[in-house]
Amino acid sequence: MTAMAVTTASPFAQQLRQWRTLRRISQLDLAIRAETSQRYLSFLEQGRSHPGRTMVVRLAESLGLSLRERNNLLLAAGYAPAFPESGLDAPELGAVREALRTILHGHLPYPAVVTRRYGELVAANPAFALLTEGCAPALLEPPLNLLRLALHPDGLARRVLNLPEWGRHITDSLRTLAVRSPDPKLDALTAELDSYLPPIDPGPNHVGFAVPLRLRPVISDGSEPAELRLITTLTSFATATDITLAEMHLEAFLPADQPTSDYLRARFAPA
Repeated sequence: MTAMAVTTASPFAQQLRQWRTLRRISQLDLAIRAETSQRYLSFLEQGRSHPGRTMVVRLAESLGLSLRERNNLLLAAGYAPAFPESGLDAPELGAVREALRTILHGHLPYPAVVTRRYGELVAANPAFALLTEGCAPALLEPPLNLLRLALHPDGLARRVLNLPEWGRHITDSLRTLAVRSPDPKLDALTAELDSYLPPIDPGPNHVGFAVPLRLRPVISDGSEPAELRLITTLTSFATATDITLAEMHLEAFLPADQPTSDYLRARFAPA
């Protein structure tokens, strides 16, 4: 009696199928995007064929993987990573650091920050003080996590007048990111942040969680508004080829009304 051979899919084959399933793309659609045949793609997912490096890169691009995820797929196929991950103080990022400093300063008198993966603060302009006032010193120690600072009961949350809605805008964004790029550490952070939020009971006028940040000011001279209203914009470095840069975001806060604008200009306008 002859024993039957058992074929175990390679790490690359497993990752490729997992990513395609996660992206909800058929083999035919992915094959068309990657300019190959469905038959060859099927062989790759079964571990019956081994891809060349160029094919791995094309598949990763077609699946919309991040630079970190593309490197992992290359490693699974037995190839060296294609994208470097420089330190924040690396010489090759010097021009980027200078550009970010210029952007942060140019956004004054409004707060602006640069964060990296998991909400770790990289840089901020002086108006960021608006968001740290009254926060527990332990939350301000490096590495400062902006997401935790925002929602922790001893952080900014104690001054947020619409915490249930605004907080869930943050955690829902993290869950959306986790669906696209599964990450146990991100899941743990989201669960932690969720635990800080009070329950919400949407009423008939509920319009979702895309709401301005309503913030009670701390510094008072009797002329400030009862609340500050801020909206945010988020900018990523879409064409970056360095993982560190690709995973950084610039978050800029803007006044949602004139009283807020006047208050910020009075406090943080450059001399």
